[in-house]
Amino acid sequence: MAGKPVPTPADRRAPKKPMPLSQVEILHQDAALLVINKPTLLLSVPGRAEDNRDCLVTRLQENGYPEARIVHRLDWETSGIIVLARDADSHRELSRQFHDRETEKAYTALCWGQPELDSGSIDLPLRYDPPTKPRHVVDHEQGKHALTYWKVLERCGDYCRIELTPITGRSHQLRVHMLSIGHPLLGDGLYAHEQALAAYPRLCLHASMLSLSHPQTGERMRFECPAPF
Repeated sequence: MAGKPVPTPADRRAPKKPMPLSQVEILHQDAALLVINKPTLLLSVPGRAEDNRDCLVTRLQENGYPEARIVHRLDWETSGIIVLARDADSHRELSRQFHDRETEKAYTALCWGQPELDSGSIDLPLRYDPPTKPRHVVDHEQGKHALTYWKVLERCGDYCRIELTPITGRSHQLRVHMLSIGHPLLGDGLYAHEQALAAYPRLCLHASMLSLSHPQTGERMRFECPAPF
């Protein structure tokens, strides 16, 4: 991984020029839903500031999909599979599936170091930490339940490729959970130490699999999208 330019903190925070919709890959579409491969450095929904209006749902709404409605979100730096509804009934049913944990999700990540075991689980409660916003922290008294399963896919010297399966859906859950066991994600500007941050020019976290039931037909659907790192 040597030789890759590492963005400075200012680079990471700088507003990005809008990309054309052609650079947002549509993995599947039908009358009820859209399944998108969201690129990194793109918000799922508009931010509060005017210069953060550019986002996935806005691009879709302004480029042929005015009815697109967000169902769940991926962090700005996280890439990969995200589903949007195309009508109110589908939005309601898809939202219910996510709320009731009837969907299945898997993420691919690169983490610093080598875990002793090949797989495991992390069951640590999390909460938002206003003094260090937008960071989240483990808090056994005030945190909300969060559970993640992890599995090593490949060991590569100073880092390894892992599969992460979140059972709950807390903000920054995967990033904080891996940090908590001493293996921060590469390129993570919020949680990685200097070596892990410098090891890759983007956050190495990608939503690589999503399984859900079609909101109109009930057919079980599975979508996969390989990580770009």
